[in-house]
Amino acid sequence: MLRPVETVSRETKSLDGVWRFLVDKDRAGRHEQWWTADLPGALDIPVPSSYNDIYPDPAIRDHVGDVWYQTVVRPPASWEGKRVVLRFDAAAHLATVWVGEKEVVTHRGGFVPFEVEVTDLLQYGRPNRLTVAINNELSLSAMPPGRQYRTPAGATAQALTGDYFNYTGLNRRVWLYTTPHEHIQDITVRTDLDGPDGLVSYDVFTSAPGGVTVRLLDARGTQVAAGSGHTGELAVPQVHRWEPGEGYLYRLEIGYGEDVYELPVGVRTVAVRGREFLINGRPFTFRGFGRHQESPVRGHGHDDVIMVHDFALLDWIGANSIRTAHYPYAEEVLEHADRNGIVVIAEQEAGMINLAMDFGPRTGPEPRTFGPDGFGADAREACLTSVRRLIERDKNHPSVVMWCLSNEPDSAADGAREFLEPIVEQARELDPTRPVCFTNVFLAPAGQDRVTDLFDVICLNRYYGWYLDGGDLASAEKRLVEELDQWAARHDSPILITECGAEALPGAHEVAATMWTEEYQSEVLEMVARVADAHAAVVGQHVWSFADFRTRQEIIRPEGNRKGVFDRDRKPKAAAYALRRRWRS
Repeated sequence: MLRPVETVSRETKSLDGVWRFLVDKDRAGRHEQWWTADLPGALDIPVPSSYNDIYPDPAIRDHVGDVWYQTVVRPPASWEGKRVVLRFDAAAHLATVWVGEKEVVTHRGGFVPFEVEVTDLLQYGRPNRLTVAINNELSLSAMPPGRQYRTPAGATAQALTGDYFNYTGLNRRVWLYTTPHEHIQDITVRTDLDGPDGLVSYDVFTSAPGGVTVRLLDARGTQVAAGSGHTGELAVPQVHRWEPGEGYLYRLEIGYGEDVYELPVGVRTVAVRGREFLINGRPFTFRGFGRHQESPVRGHGHDDVIMVHDFALLDWIGANSIRTAHYPYAEEVLEHADRNGIVVIAEQEAGMINLAMDFGPRTGPEPRTFGPDGFGADAREACLTSVRRLIERDKNHPSVVMWCLSNEPDSAADGAREFLEPIVEQARELDPTRPVCFTNVFLAPAGQDRVTDLFDVICLNRYYGWYLDGGDLASAEKRLVEELDQWAARHDSPILITECGAEALPGAHEVAATMWTEEYQSEVLEMVARVADAHAAVVGQHVWSFADFRTRQEIIRPEGNRKGVFDRDRKPKAAAYALRRRWRS
């Protein structure tokens, strides 16, 4: 699915702005057919944003079930006769859409786009009612996973298996766009290096047979290569490589009949060789963060201002990479990473496939993660769908160097290999050019994990000094060294510490550092860095987290997770300065 762009043959119309919004407290909307008229008693809601924190009302913030969005769309009269598509960059998590009184699409998956052709359903040059019902209910058979439960007061509540708040709504942009009726449907680009030259292979998919022309232009607009046909390879003499820290992009211009599409292309290679992670044939060391695409008031709603500011802070601190924990980020984020040479590990929205981790109230014995009472065949199919959509959407971004197929699954449990192996096989089939990984939780150490040999990089989420050996950094350092040695003895693969850190309350200080102080957070990160630097198999460190973020309400989460080196408003803690001194030296 191609991103909407303006070209000589395509036009776009943003539907962002203030929509009407209604919480369906009594689950009446579908029965009463709310899409057939103006929403009764609706509030204003900005799109894109999560709805949860816009109004100071716990009934909205914690609502479980349907909410309704509605706006008026006025497609230009000049669009009549063209092919017109309605596109949602994301709607969390299950969306049903009506144009006027006609239901046009239903989609599950809160972090990836979906679209539908509406050419014959619109009145051009006139107002059209657009209504969207969005359901945020979670289950173990859909992604992201979670479950509903009843509170003692009789209310419906829910919990993600992951440690973040279930922000929902129209979190990303909404568009109308046009194409010719015979149009380019999709493009796949793969790049390689041949000495000083570059190779750009392409596959173009079209709505009908017909000739395809391809031109590759450099950043100044000069043509450097050209070809024809749906499949081909372009040679680029003296190629300007896409490098970490330098996001040089060419422009691939594809012509098909009356349709023209333009795609940014970064020429680079990615590989794993023994215990090295290679970009353009040279060892790369990861310095950066796991993070959430999350900010105050907006929740998971995309915001260009927050995005650019966050990337400016990444540059200030000296980071070169991020992981999109724990779901695909807005495409604007990857485009910005492409332009700025930030390396990205792209993660699907599977969250924690792990019932050994606590998430909400539990009664009875601990359930088995894999099986009919936990994550079964439906969940595996949902993961396969999530991985496929992630790769189909983000395959052409040079910033993306690795696919993360699961965060902290129960990889020591019976059934883990049978669950994860088909997901790995699908990812490799869809994209043989990038390594794959998953992030390992401390409950599955080297001697118990059952799946790591399926992957290319060992990614460890480890909180020595916090959840393990809290307050005892000498023991934490000793145990981290021992565990890294155990992994290195079993696997000839690179090791990346994908999560590490400690929580710090801004303004909490002690000369003799203790847990929750800014000084202790700095000392934990310095300890992990010291161990990582000394270990030959370790190819980098991602701190958890870039910024504080909201979680469900818990006594161990004062206003959310406080492991950020920036607070939720992006003000630096002491650890941010410590990392900056280290990473920019």
